[in-house]
Amino acid sequence: MANGVSDKSGIACLLFLLLLGPLGLHRFYVGKVGTGILFPLTCGGLGLWWLIDLIILIAGSFTDSNGAAVKLGK
Repeated sequence: MANGVSDKSGIACLLFLLLLGPLGLHRFYVGKVGTGILFPLTCGGLGLWWLIDLIILIAGSFTDSNGAAVKLGK
């Protein structure tokens, strides 16, 4: 983590979200295990939670388990 930016790849997180969204793998990837478990149990919050995560990730405000921002670009 440098300057509050996660070492996790934003592109990988986005691909997990888009391709395997209902499984919550993007949340496991960034270390958010608790919500990663809840994600498939609620089908991504009936799609709403999935959409919110997508918007937050694109906006650059999605964070990992340490609170560092997961960025799509450099």
